[in-house]
Amino acid sequence: MTSAPPVTHAGTRRRGQPAVVRSARHHSFGFWVAALAFLVNMGFSAVPTPLYALYQQRDHFSTFMVTVVYAVYAIGVIGSLFLGGHVSDWVGRKQVFVPALLINVLSALVFLLVPSLPGLLIARVVTGISVGLTTATATAYLAELHVGIFGSESPRSPRRAQVVATAANLGGIGIGPLAAGLLAQFAPQPLRLPYIVFGGVLILLALLVAAAPETTVRADPAPAWRPQRIAVPSAARGAFFAATAAGVASFAVFGVFNSLAPSFLAGTLHERSAAVAGAIAFAAFAAGAVAQILLSRLGVNATLRISMAILTPGLGLLIGGMWLPSLAMFVVGGVLTGAGAGLVFRGALVAAGAAAPPGSRAEVLSGFFLGAYVGLSVPVVGLGIATQYAPARDVMLVFVAIVIVALVASLRAVIGASSAK
Repeated sequence: MTSAPPVTHAGTRRRGQPAVVRSARHHSFGFWVAALAFLVNMGFSAVPTPLYALYQQRDHFSTFMVTVVYAVYAIGVIGSLFLGGHVSDWVGRKQVFVPALLINVLSALVFLLVPSLPGLLIARVVTGISVGLTTATATAYLAELHVGIFGSESPRSPRRAQVVATAANLGGIGIGPLAAGLLAQFAPQPLRLPYIVFGGVLILLALLVAAAPETTVRADPAPAWRPQRIAVPSAARGAFFAATAAGVASFAVFGVFNSLAPSFLAGTLHERSAAVAGAIAFAAFAAGAVAQILLSRLGVNATLRISMAILTPGLGLLIGGMWLPSLAMFVVGGVLTGAGAGLVFRGALVAAGAAAPPGSRAEVLSGFFLGAYVGLSVPVVGLGIATQYAPARDVMLVFVAIVIVALVASLRAVIGASSAK
């Protein structure tokens, strides 16, 4: 989800027309292969979502333990994001992207070979490592392959690469539980087949990405490795912290759909279908991706104002669906909530990047993503603990109230800082 600085691109050199055509086709092949690999890899990260209720039935662990299994994923993401997410700038995109895909194949093997609770925890951390390496690398790779297709001086907007990256990122997280839920509901071996299918597809995609063109020139000599720096200039801290708080809140909302939603469906709405659980997660994330794409031309302030106009009634319907209970209301609330949270995240990300001078932007965005992934895990674990002592619908009501207050305060600060420029 982060971006990378521009690099020297092999596809922009002056060549004969046949060579240019061949190169453009090669880069076009690479662009769509990389996009599909990005989508499937992000999808794999959410494959367990509709399966958590099945694990609970089999192993008899609590809702709290579901949130722990889900949340340890963030440990792997944060660690790899700052230890290796930027390394593709130095060694090449494929040198990081292909191993990242294969790391998720390793995660699939752990899910299959060690199906106990310790295995689930290990597999989720490994998945997080893969995703942390993938997000920045794949996003930068798509942007550079797009240049290789049309040339750096082409009037075609790089917005297409941004739209495809957004769709692959959030859309992938939605497609993963949808596919896993359908396989778990209608095919044999529900706790094995989804990992076999995704693992096999990831191996094939890793081979195809390896055949795609490289878009960076390896530094010679290679710079000494260092972790990704996290720094926020003092002048930008107010706007940065407000944007990060909004990012934390939006990721906390998405975290609920990827962890506790199936348990809420089974326990509160008495809907135990893995296919339904996967479809609801898909609807929320797909709505977030579609909203970002459709409104990508809006400025930060307009994006954030619209996000709250969508998110607030969405959260209200989500809670209403749990209290009545009403599955239809819960689903509609999930779609609106996903769309609103997606817009909050996009607006907050743009605002965080704009808060810093160009020379510090990568460092500032690293801090933003650190906060966002903490928001993906810590609030969800808190919800899991709370559900041990209170009904799920009461816990969610308090959670929604806190999220709305946090968003109103943080977005007001972000809009104020943006308007003051």
